Amino acid sequence: MKFYKSVVACIYLTLVVLSCSENDATNPLFYNLGYQEEMNVSYGSHSDQKFDIYLPENRTPNTKVLILVHGGGWTAGDKSDMNNLKDLIKQDFPEIAIVNINYRLADQNNPPYPMQINDISSVVNFLKNHKNTYNISENYGFIGISAGAHLSLLWSYAFDFENNTNMVCSIVGPTDFTDPAYVNSEIPGFEELLDFYGVESDTEYLEEISPYHQATTSAPPTILFYGGVDPLIPISQGTHMRDKLNELNIINQYTLYPTSGHGWVGLELLDTWTKLKTFTQTHL
Repeated sequence: MKFYKSVVACIYLTLVVLSCSENDATNPLFYNLGYQEEMNVSYGSHSDQKFDIYLPENRTPNTKVLILVHGGGWTAGDKSDMNNLKDLIKQDFPEIAIVNINYRLADQNNPPYPMQINDISSVVNFLKNHKNTYNISENYGFIGISAGAHLSLLWSYAFDFENNTNMVCSIVGPTDFTDPAYVNSEIPGFEELLDFYGVESDTEYLEEISPYHQATTSAPPTILFYGGVDPLIPISQGTHMRDKLNELNIINQYTLYPTSGHGWVGLELLDTWTKLKTFTQTHL
């Protein structure tokens, strides 16, 4: 009898362990997780292929993820530039996981495209492969600034083949490199930018790297912020993107700050966060 009871007890414990491993997604014991952060997680072999991840407490396999993409003209910048935004998200969205990424920076020998788009794909694939370790979902949102906004839009519109992006935010991001306001302008640095991309006037290529030309009816909800006196980004970059999204019946929200440039502070910044917060609550 004692032997029988021992066997039954062993079988019961085995079934409990197997049940827990097979039903992590519905077992509340696996939700009692504390806050965790990991700095400079490598997602590739290059020194720039790193990200910081901030995992909320009590996260579950349904925990959504916001991916932050810094600016810097595709040739400069660092994920630390997004720390203030990261702190705001942690404060107002304590239930969301945050991934703040670096990507390989462009130079004369390494054009931004497709290198930086490939880096975003590598980040997303890394997160998917480690979603059980991090206890997060495959529901992503992107917030990008300047060049990072361009990359966020382009990846979400043209390279998210599994449609995991629930929303994307562009703050002063370029959207259309075929825009006459760019091509026929004397904006400082634009010719250098085209040199980095390896083209001069190849319209087909410029369309390929332009979110405006890559947006389709499957594009995610998009929120856009632009400055009316931005010396780098013509107003048409935002208005044309808005109009294209409207034509495609894509949920979108567009804000222009008439007296602001390539970034802003004060009441405009407060308005940006208020709108972005509401948009994120609704769509992420």
